[in-house]
Amino acid sequence: MNISIISVGKLKEKYLKMGIEEYRKRLTPYAKIRLLEVNDEKAPENLSEAEMRQVKEREGQRILAQIKPETYVIALAIEGEKWSSEKLASQLDAYGTYGRSSVAFVIGGSLGLSSAVLQRANQQISFSNMTFPHQLVRLILLEQIYRGFKINRNEPYHK
Repeated sequence: MNISIISVGKLKEKYLKMGIEEYRKRLTPYAKIRLLEVNDEKAPENLSEAEMRQVKEREGQRILAQIKPETYVIALAIEGEKWSSEKLASQLDAYGTYGRSSVAFVIGGSLGLSSAVLQRANQQISFSNMTFPHQLVRLILLEQIYRGFKINRNEPYHK
């Protein structure tokens, strides 16, 4: 299975980079993982609704440029469906079983995802009602994907 994680912004924090690289390494027996970063839109702190929409649209165009037509897209959005680890595992298994060999998870910037990205998504999921920094979500997502593969193979999870 080919899994892409498309996210807005460059990862700067060393501790997040280390954690992401660890889970990426752990996932190599199960899937090919591609991490794609698109530039975030520079914007002042206080934006109007129209300016926020413009920022999300520009970031959304960069995201959509990374997605091939045949790719199954899962957007991480706070209003998305909440899945358990077991549900993610079963979905990963189903994608592989039913010929969806290319899956992309999309993580927006600090303002979220554009309506165009949300419309392109086949599914929207949310990790929590809580808000997490979008950079941290990359690490959480990779850990959950790894956990999903371990669940599917009935292998012990090494913490």
